[in-house]
Amino acid sequence: MTNMALTNLPVVANGSMDAYISYVNSLPLLTEQEEQDYARRWRDHEDVEAAKQLVLSHLRLVVSVSRNYLGYGLPFSDLIQEGTVGLMKAVKKFDPARQVRLVTFAMHWIKAEINDFIIKNWRIVRTVTTKAQRKLFFNLRSQREDIGNLSMIEARRIAKDLDVTTEDVIEMNSRLTGRDVALIGNSEDESSPIEWLSSDNETPEYIMERKADDYIQTVGIEHALSELDDRSRRIIETRWLVDPEDQLTLHDLASEFGISAERVRQIENKALQKMKVYLQDLAA
Repeated sequence: MTNMALTNLPVVANGSMDAYISYVNSLPLLTEQEEQDYARRWRDHEDVEAAKQLVLSHLRLVVSVSRNYLGYGLPFSDLIQEGTVGLMKAVKKFDPARQVRLVTFAMHWIKAEINDFIIKNWRIVRTVTTKAQRKLFFNLRSQREDIGNLSMIEARRIAKDLDVTTEDVIEMNSRLTGRDVALIGNSEDESSPIEWLSSDNETPEYIMERKADDYIQTVGIEHALSELDDRSRRIIETRWLVDPEDQLTLHDLASEFGISAERVRQIENKALQKMKVYLQDLAA
């Protein structure tokens, strides 16, 4: 179903993101009865058109979920495309007999597909640009009492301990934890559009997932670096984990180690690949 549905779904183009989102928002939402009918047609008869309608009516959910991953430095269009693949997998496995709305069931599949895409396309530092942010990136997790909302008192304490501003702490915490995604609310009026609301209730599954992501982004990177030999770690740190003005070039490192710039590039690529594999295993 996935390949067949892909050929009939709108394609996200980088230059027309606004147009795509506008189109997605214009698609009609399904009532619960319509959703059940389409789901049964797909389950019982593999009706591809029914599956397509289920996917189209939930594309705005994909866009909403994808927004929460913009801090990873990957194109919004790519995140949406991957999330759409996750949505189609959810539709394929959706069982209307469970009496659960597709939006709830699809959430896991969309996020899982995007998470996998991010891990496979990992760049060592994606959310930090300044020394203060980099310091927060690697230390904020250990400073927080728990994941979730950060109180102003706790933010001030962390800012004092790390010698950064309270605003930097709040901003980085929002990047690391994010907000819950929009959900479909229940509507008594089946003829009116179903509202998409933000849930303030963090489920245990959500908290555990966010903790896992947080761990990978902080402690995971440090552990991945520890798997490298001293030379490889030095190359990664000076090429990726310092401010742009302090980064060393391939030729700088070639002179430092007495090897060619091409050899430095090879070591760098090998080290990045090793870290990626380590982080993938950690995520799994």
